[in-house]
Amino acid sequence: MSTPVLERSLAELYGTPTPEVELVKLKGDASTRLYFRGRLCDADTREPETFIVMQLPEDAQRSDEGGAQPNIDRLPFLEVGELLAERGVPVPKVYAEDLAHGVVLLEDLGDETFHAELSRTPRSEWPELYGRAVDLLAELHERTADIPASSIVAQRRFDRELLEWELGHFREWGLEALTGPLAGDRRRALDHAFASIVDAIADMPYGFVHRDYQSKNLMVSPKGELTVIDFQDALIGPRVYDLVALLCDSYVDLDLELQDAMIARYAALRRIEAASLRREFWWVTLHRKLKDAGRFIFIDRVRKNPDFLQWFPQSLVYVGRAATQAPNMERLREVLTSSIPGFPNRVSKPSSMME
Repeated sequence: MSTPVLERSLAELYGTPTPEVELVKLKGDASTRLYFRGRLCDADTREPETFIVMQLPEDAQRSDEGGAQPNIDRLPFLEVGELLAERGVPVPKVYAEDLAHGVVLLEDLGDETFHAELSRTPRSEWPELYGRAVDLLAELHERTADIPASSIVAQRRFDRELLEWELGHFREWGLEALTGPLAGDRRRALDHAFASIVDAIADMPYGFVHRDYQSKNLMVSPKGELTVIDFQDALIGPRVYDLVALLCDSYVDLDLELQDAMIARYAALRRIEAASLRREFWWVTLHRKLKDAGRFIFIDRVRKNPDFLQWFPQSLVYVGRAATQAPNMERLREVLTSSIPGFPNRVSKPSSMME
């Protein structure tokens, strides 16, 4: 994509004449969207002084995350953002939207993510940090307990088709793209394990799911307040899914003791029996982290972005941990051990197709 066309959106935000701005391209993540920081030139005193430009791809309405594609009239990011803002969840302000030119202007929340805060904070202080993130998540789920049927969130669901697609995504990219097709007993064992995971999750209580509530999707203000971003894929899914995304974050090596403490904290805040939530947590961890491992290979092979390969090993650490917590997953562990050298704790970063 070329430099974004901003004239119309700047006029919506600042009026006319439109100000002169400087744009700096920001490093992207796995998204197909591009981001820039806009800053008013020195002589202009209008507010806000800075903003974020989200430049959309041509197929911005489409997701390659699997599942049915609902008929939508509004950009999912904008619709879900409005829903969360109306419910009092901290999300970025939308200053202007010019979808004809694929541009949305957003509040500039700075560069400090929860992940960055963790990386510069002693691990002894992590319980306090994670307590804040868990408290916000519990509040988010309380405030989204009732979703209008007309909302795009209610029209998308972690049904069996999507659950199976994500596990198939791991098989295709996390296993077979690296080691070749599975056959015979190993294929049957994997099929059986996947069916057990899907059955367990399909029977769980469901609710609002952000879908990627993790350390790089929480922005930290100078006062330590958290703001939620990257919520455009929200849907109805297992109530524990976002907690798994946070506490089994592939970008962070979190120990079991802290995970258990935060599961108990969330359960108390949501008035859920802790043992039940813990069982749900490890089943969903198996599903989520297998999918993540496959996704990181997909991003390298298909999107030509090798940056996420470094997180493939940590994803499998969490898979190994979950496979000892969820019942009857011995054969899954055997298949993964025989297929992935070093599984679960000594897996190497895969080679990139870009190398």
